[in-house]
Amino acid sequence: MMRDIKQTLLEVVQAIFPLTMAVMLLMLVFVGTGLNQLISFFFYTVLATLGMALFLTGVKMSMLPIGEAIGADLPKHNSLAFISLIVFLLSFFVAMAEPNVKVLIGLINSTLEGSIDNNILIISIAFGVGFLMVISIMRIIFGSPIRYLFAAIYSIILILSFLIPADYLAIAFDAGSVTTGAMIIPVLMGLGIGMASVLQNRSELDGFGLVGLATTGPILSLMLILGGMSS
Repeated sequence: MMRDIKQTLLEVVQAIFPLTMAVMLLMLVFVGTGLNQLISFFFYTVLATLGMALFLTGVKMSMLPIGEAIGADLPKHNSLAFISLIVFLLSFFVAMAEPNVKVLIGLINSTLEGSIDNNILIISIAFGVGFLMVISIMRIIFGSPIRYLFAAIYSIILILSFLIPADYLAIAFDAGSVTTGAMIIPVLMGLGIGMASVLQNRSELDGFGLVGLATTGPILSLMLILGGMSS
């Protein structure tokens, strides 16, 4: 476990250190920040680095194995309804727990001055992820080509993009991007890979692409919700 923590900490430091140095340089040269503020910034950056390292270690050691274990077990039940229900519930609650989603909801709330209920936004995003994950898992089970599914979904998104205001369209697409966070990806990818690994005539590579498909769910759901509210 300590080895995993050290490795993840090194990865986080390598990612954050150049950004930290660049920001501190900008603060010194262009902003004229004082020494106390620089020390505070560096201190909180260290805390953020440690927090991210622990968080990512926990995700790797818990969420990814759980997703693979559930995915490998689901086909044994031989029930499409049961598989769909479990996949939807797991994806729904993981999306609700994703920190990036909470950040986006907070920004939307401050920009729109609370005109839309936060719970509606969160449930819409989580429902979109769950619904598209069910479709993605069905694609693995039935062996449908992923390119056709992507073509169909983005065709619908393209049509809907002409029917809602531009501001709401931007929000909808951002909702898709925040569902690629550190909480969602290990679970969804683990779920798909675990399921593909136990299905006959399926390669584990069939488990990839689920995250890309899942990100279209929030886009569609928010397009429908926000478009309906603006009409």
